[in-house]
Amino acid sequence: MRSAGRLRSGGSVGNEHLTAVAAVLLVVLLAVEGATLLGITSLLTVHVFVGMLLIPVVGLKLASTGWRMARYYLGAEEYVRRGPPHAVLRTVVAPLLVVSTITLFGTGVLLLARGETEGTVLGLHKASFIVWLGAAGVHVLAHVAKLPRILRARVPGHALRAAVLASAVVAGAALATTTLPAADHLQDRATAHVRFDEH
Repeated sequence: MRSAGRLRSGGSVGNEHLTAVAAVLLVVLLAVEGATLLGITSLLTVHVFVGMLLIPVVGLKLASTGWRMARYYLGAEEYVRRGPPHAVLRTVVAPLLVVSTITLFGTGVLLLARGETEGTVLGLHKASFIVWLGAAGVHVLAHVAKLPRILRARVPGHALRAAVLASAVVAGAALATTTLPAADHLQDRATAHVRFDEH
């Protein structure tokens, strides 16, 4: 007999649905973040704002995929029955994606906290972005075909998943708003640095 908790959350299918919805939201936000790179000097405030907004949503995505893997390796029947991701995705792409994601956002937060627009941390931020872009590209291509089917599925626990996702977005918006003065300060430094180089 299925537990009440499983009925509320949708079990492994609900976890898959939450992961998929978070992924779609991430793709949209990351597209905006990527667009700021086309004019990063003038759009640094927007870049930082969206980056901070992304942090809780990224955390939710990592948590939902981590939960699936933990349940699988701990032998939970319904997760074992659904099977693990492809071996290459599980052993190569996923670790690269997780490490590069943590490094990318970690160095971004550190740059903001320090008010830095150049130096070693910025170099690490850029390098982790290159690794992240490759790993994320493979990850998206491997899963994008399944998204429509997953998103169309009617799974118990819709309200709970919507609340969790909304909470992540609200937390991200609060974080981004709180750090906006620091982002503006970073923008001023970057603009001043460019003006100095022009003379």
